[in-house]
Amino acid sequence: MSETLKKTVLVVDDDADIRTLLADALQQKGYIALLAENGQQMWQQLEGAAVSLIIMDLYLQDEDGLQLAREVRENHQIPIMMLTGIGDETDRILGLELAADDYMMKPFSMREVMARIHALIRRSTQLTPQIANQLSHTLAEAHQCLSFGSWLLDLTARQLQDDKGNLVVLTLGEFSLLEALALHPDRILTREQLLDMSRGLETEVFDRTIDVLILRLRRKIEANPKTPEFIKTQRGLGYLFQGPVRSNERRNNETINT
Repeated sequence: MSETLKKTVLVVDDDADIRTLLADALQQKGYIALLAENGQQMWQQLEGAAVSLIIMDLYLQDEDGLQLAREVRENHQIPIMMLTGIGDETDRILGLELAADDYMMKPFSMREVMARIHALIRRSTQLTPQIANQLSHTLAEAHQCLSFGSWLLDLTARQLQDDKGNLVVLTLGEFSLLEALALHPDRILTREQLLDMSRGLETEVFDRTIDVLILRLRRKIEANPKTPEFIKTQRGLGYLFQGPVRSNERRNNETINT
């Protein structure tokens, strides 16, 4: 990775060993690693550098990492990965699903952490309109894609692109759930069905977070999440994805019907 292409990752953790471990791993993979042990240092780093991803511990000394993540989200579009312990209570996990783009349980596999870092940064990359138009033509020919409204969902590259060519950051669970919904438009799906359809090889989708992931998807694809155009709640039943949805794999860009 050349100097001009290097991405900067900010590690916010009050554990010096964790900071060092992650910094070493990031630098070995060609990233620039910035370190902070508290919120004050985090804000200082954000003011002085263009950060591509934040890795933050959920429990910082005398500070709430979840609240810091919410404050970052209010001011920046930077992807956030939270680090949390296996024993953390469910409501905290659900809360960080809303504030962060992904999370990892401690102790974690460094290989998995790096894979998720790569994915989050790749999905947050913004494309210029010219490149986006070229990419759209390429995707239409070479990739399996679904389109709905002004959105293009690339199932091959596992990316979501808006009509201006911007890639929207989706976590593994968000993408899997959106894929399941878009592949079955105008059909009521229960939470159990969505769980089965979206689980696959992903580990972050489980029944307690289906509703939370729906909320997160609405925030990202709906013009007004409170009155969704696409993902509609069917009270007592589940969710319905409002079509039409078009697939480039079907003859003449045929609309999917289920």
